[in-house]
Amino acid sequence: MYKLAVIGTNWISDQFVSAAIQTGQFCLKAVYSRDLEKARAFGISYNAEAFYDRLESLANDPEVDAVYIASPNSLHAPQAMQMLTAGKHVICEKPLASNYPLAQQMFECAEENNVVLFEAFMTPYTPNFSVLKSSLERISPLRHATISYCQYSSRYQKYLNGENPNTFNPDFSNGSIMDIGYYCVGAAIELFGEPHQVKASAHLLSSGVDGCGSVTLTYSGFNVNLLHSKVSDSLIPSEFQGEQGSVLVDMISIGRSVERVLRGQEKETLTQPQVENPMFYEAQAFAQQIKLGVMEKDAKQRSLLIAKVLTEIRKQTGVIFPADNPHKGNISQTR
Repeated sequence: MYKLAVIGTNWISDQFVSAAIQTGQFCLKAVYSRDLEKARAFGISYNAEAFYDRLESLANDPEVDAVYIASPNSLHAPQAMQMLTAGKHVICEKPLASNYPLAQQMFECAEENNVVLFEAFMTPYTPNFSVLKSSLERISPLRHATISYCQYSSRYQKYLNGENPNTFNPDFSNGSIMDIGYYCVGAAIELFGEPHQVKASAHLLSSGVDGCGSVTLTYSGFNVNLLHSKVSDSLIPSEFQGEQGSVLVDMISIGRSVERVLRGQEKETLTQPQVENPMFYEAQAFAQQIKLGVMEKDAKQRSLLIAKVLTEIRKQTGVIFPADNPHKGNISQTR
């Protein structure tokens, strides 16, 4: 059983730790937070034994095998590389890094230290994403796809009220495309690989990040349109259209349901049972990579391609992060 540490004590950390323990492969050993009392409050229910408010202390803990990082996006790269250099396996929340060059550096660091770096992108590991993949052959050739994830942010009203939540703050490498838009890009990359062309547009908020946007990815014989938003809701599923029919997916991030309509036939439900906590599957995959002692080549390539496309999208839409100019420095990695 692998001894796990977490950086960050928010809801997603709680969800991941629950999933990791559910796999039977992990136990929670240590918790890091800038607020030591928050670290203790989080870890006590999981019987954690060590609590830190200094990253260096966590990195030097010889009992910790692996670290889950759920800090703000801009801190992913420096914190991950600190843990990787210390010989810890790392599973880092998506997006892996603020930009493509940082993602490359992170994987180089993992390889230099003979440890696993794994991006916490749950979608490809869920049973219903596998169903989606296999169902596309029946409607081939594919001609068009629309992958949508639009969800009004619970923090948007705070932004409108003049506050500055992390969700809409470029200092933390945030915004729509880096949050829920990631799932649209990630799903397309996992299904179809690197696109021939990327065309992106977005509505920028006064803070400098995107509130919503659209992207067209061009492939041989078909296009994929991505719709993402943190300032509006979508009521329609993602759709994959082929000459022989269409496949509909509700909630692309977890594949809540999958339906197929073959041309001239009735709709059929393809949905398979999934565990309640969808992070279970990525935790399983991470444990398997640790066991093998090597990074899965396809997972690494996928993460790098996603980072490359996200960086290109931001370049086209004018979303710039402090992390894009390292010579100007960045906020403290111990946040």
